[in-house]
Amino acid sequence: MLIVLTGESGSGKTTLCARLAAELQARGRDVAGVLTLPRFDSGEKIGMEVADLRTGARVALAERAAPGAGTATLRWRFDDAALARGERILRAAVPCDVLIVDELGPLELIHQQGWCVAFDLLTTQQYRHALVVVRPHLVEHLSARVRMEMHLVTVTPLNREEIFYHVLALVS
Repeated sequence: MLIVLTGESGSGKTTLCARLAAELQARGRDVAGVLTLPRFDSGEKIGMEVADLRTGARVALAERAAPGAGTATLRWRFDDAALARGERILRAAVPCDVLIVDELGPLELIHQQGWCVAFDLLTTQQYRHALVVVRPHLVEHLSARVRMEMHLVTVTPLNREEIFYHVLALVS
């Protein structure tokens, strides 16, 4: 089953994925994949790290791009080595019970860069359940790319607790 978590920035998608991964691992499930963890300074998101869900290892993934730097559609400057590491983590993730990909964004779905290996992994279905984070405006892009049935779950700050138990029931 492919579960797509969607919601606006700050709605708690990554926090929900981390919490679900910890709970499922505590229950003896093989949870693998990547989390994209934000880094903040004075309440402003200034960077991101990629975390390996099996090992907990983390590396810097991206920094906020200076105005005028990078492409016009990306606000982040990605580290090529960290993107490659994330790709290796994803390739090694399957087979598993639960595959988590946090997140597939414009880099993958618009620019065909980043963790595009995730599309192949999702279609091979070498997992019991997959949990993928995608922003609302990119859900149709994901649907067109993987062409499989998706269970869409919208996360908001008000429903995060309810969604945790809903998704936990789906993957248990």
